[in-house]
Amino acid sequence: MEIVLSKILAQIQHREDKLSSQMMPTAEEAYQMTLFLREMLCTVKSEVLKTGFKDEQQEIEFFRNIKPQILGKLIYYNKVFRIETTCPVSTGKIHQNFYENLLKNLKSEYKESICNEDFYRYYRAGRTDRDQIYFRLGQINYHDGLKSGVFEIDLSFSTYYDNKIAYIIANELLYTYMLTKINPEENPDTILQNVDANKDISWTNSQNALIELIYALYASNSIAYGKIGIRKLALIFQVLFRTPLNDIHHSFHRMKTRAGSRTAFLDQLKISLEEYMDKDI
Repeated sequence: MEIVLSKILAQIQHREDKLSSQMMPTAEEAYQMTLFLREMLCTVKSEVLKTGFKDEQQEIEFFRNIKPQILGKLIYYNKVFRIETTCPVSTGKIHQNFYENLLKNLKSEYKESICNEDFYRYYRAGRTDRDQIYFRLGQINYHDGLKSGVFEIDLSFSTYYDNKIAYIIANELLYTYMLTKINPEENPDTILQNVDANKDISWTNSQNALIELIYALYASNSIAYGKIGIRKLALIFQVLFRTPLNDIHHSFHRMKTRAGSRTAFLDQLKISLEEYMDKDI
């Protein structure tokens, strides 16, 4: 069995881009993504149960990196759907309070259930010395005093800690989503609907390419001497190109660990520019 992380991420990104281009309500988009990711997870599970893993490293890679990406996004989109379909109003103080309370609860849950755990520090530090314990089937140690959720997982398809990473991913996505809802002036969808001056300007490459460019400009202090934050800088490009960008921070972290060149778009930009220069020689 060989399930490649880059292919999984590409499939998810393609589906997100396709639904985003249809400009459907957020609740419907979240619902469609929930169905898509649930089907993907079921397909991957069937393949794993049928063929297993060729070696320990493949098993660790799957439960540390691949499954959490699918499950994390699934948890996120299902939560967004629930939020969007229970929000009492679309604007005003009640709307603001609704999302502020959700964000407060999310921060509290994150602090109590995730970031104070040893595993969270292990994962954030990028350590791998305990991967054979955390990300291989049948290695759960109940003497560690694990939470009761461990008894609800499918032990043939979970090491328990893959679920923890999935919740870390989901919570980070939810944090960005709620901040956008609380600060509508920074909501690219709202701005894009009201800006006509640049309607003929569009970004025709991938979202990841644009995010790579934005981070490069930010890291090099090329705009306003680096005094503009990454979220505001991303918003400027979203408005300019009328292109909504989802979870830029998460996309950036994926870039840092992707196979091959981590700066694929910037590498291609250099090649394209040099080829263009050579035309005039």
